[in-house]
Amino acid sequence: MKVIFMGTPDFAVPCLEGLIKDKNHEVVGVFTQPDRRKGRGKKMQGTPVKTLAEEENIPVYQPEKLNTPESYEILKNINADIFVVVAYGQILSKEMLELPPYGAVNVHASLLPKYRGAAPIHWAIINGEETTGITTMQMNEGLDTGDMLLQEGISIGDEDTTGDLHDRLALLGKKLLVETLNKLEEKSITPTPQPEEGSSYAPKISKALAEIDWSTSAKEIYNLIRGLSPFPGARTRYQEKSLKIHRARWIEEEHSADPGMILEVSKEGILVAAGKGKIQITELQLSGKKRMGVSEFLAGNSLEVHGKLGARDE
Repeated sequence: MKVIFMGTPDFAVPCLEGLIKDKNHEVVGVFTQPDRRKGRGKKMQGTPVKTLAEEENIPVYQPEKLNTPESYEILKNINADIFVVVAYGQILSKEMLELPPYGAVNVHASLLPKYRGAAPIHWAIINGEETTGITTMQMNEGLDTGDMLLQEGISIGDEDTTGDLHDRLALLGKKLLVETLNKLEEKSITPTPQPEEGSSYAPKISKALAEIDWSTSAKEIYNLIRGLSPFPGARTRYQEKSLKIHRARWIEEEHSADPGMILEVSKEGILVAAGKGKIQITELQLSGKKRMGVSEFLAGNSLEVHGKLGARDE
């Protein structure tokens, strides 16, 4: 099949790689988000998907807004058999979805109908799920509500971060996408409507969510830290300094300390009281500084036992 691929971040790259290597399909065009200024130097950078497409000499299109007459004409003239959408970041109109004979297929990082929306990997870990997976679906005008094509689940380890799970799901998405397209072409796959029972929404991660509430349980805080690592990072404050916490352990021990109080400081970790249980911080980052293990951090910074995280000095 002739494929137009639409994707932007690292998560989409393995899917594009899989289609390029599969001899049954030809990627005839790639749509990705426009170049943006990034990094401290604010230099213009293309997306990871664009980088791969250019290496493979595939035509790249980067409209600021996809749903325009100009983009519609480009898509129509390419005359692809199918659109593949993986974390593209723009919505396709009904008219665009109806252009290719095989419609548009999306690779979504959850077991739909659970965790529809922008941040399914983050929320699966934040909510303490033990399993997640990939769903390929036939796109419609709704938000991740199209008929399901294939699904495959994976387990979430107790120490998995969003970064860990992201990489495993990206590879699973590659496998399932190629299988989906092959079965569509063979007409050996039957789309299945999503049940409404068990559906949930995974919204974008907000700055407010990233702020640790030390009055919640250690398990909840631990899941939040894992779910927001490496990006955007769970945050707290010590005195006037902003701290991002990347890795930690949770300890189910009773205590009588106020939530957020530092109980112990050592090279093993910074032990902090939660509403229930304790958190031992093992990897953290001061605002504007590099990410580091607790031993390296303590070599250049001091935290006082009985000091408090999450509160500003009065």
